[in-house]
Amino acid sequence: MAIPTIISLGGSLIAPAGVAVDFLKSFRRLLIQRLAANSSTRFILVCGGGAPAREYQRAYFAICGTDNPKDADRIGIAATRLNAELIRHLFKPYCQEEIVTDPSGLASFEGQILVAAGWQPGFSTDYIAVCLAKRFQTELIINLSNIHKVYTQDPRLNPQARPLDEISWSDFQKITQANWTPGQNTPFDPVASREAAHMGLKVIIACGTELSNFESILDGKGFVGTLIHP
Repeated sequence: MAIPTIISLGGSLIAPAGVAVDFLKSFRRLLIQRLAANSSTRFILVCGGGAPAREYQRAYFAICGTDNPKDADRIGIAATRLNAELIRHLFKPYCQEEIVTDPSGLASFEGQILVAAGWQPGFSTDYIAVCLAKRFQTELIINLSNIHKVYTQDPRLNPQARPLDEISWSDFQKITQANWTPGQNTPFDPVASREAAHMGLKVIIACGTELSNFESILDGKGFVGTLIHP
């Protein structure tokens, strides 16, 4: 059976401020064309939480006046599962399984698409993508979000930050936070980064709304984005 392509689909694409209907229509059409053209094509879509996760986490903090990371994580996980449920239904009948919320026991799946969401506190959906890459022996994760590339620093804070075409895991870990916090906004979360580096995985960071660029990635052609590699 063909090795699936793993796509970490950022919540910023699914629900940036309400459901991104136009984007999801185009994304769905693109993948279905590929699935219909080749019955051996398989995708795993790992869904982030997006604006709903952050909105509900902020509400929790504002109302309770407390900062319990595990509770905030559980709220964010619920948002990823809502997004994943939507994505799962968009891809019927290609997606035959329920959404995956625990990647630790998964060995195979029926159909051409599998949809996954958050698992447990302490891990982002980036980490779920890494776990699934290990399970299905894939060497690459395509991480789609609302950013075009990894920068040497946060460009919102430093206008002198430079975009990078590629970067090693060791250098990537030097320019990102060391620990995971709920709602963290980083190209690839630190827990997932450490595991991906240990496994020797490659991760492509790219802007998901530019679907022609996404197709170039799928086809192994030149693309705009950042390759993180061992």
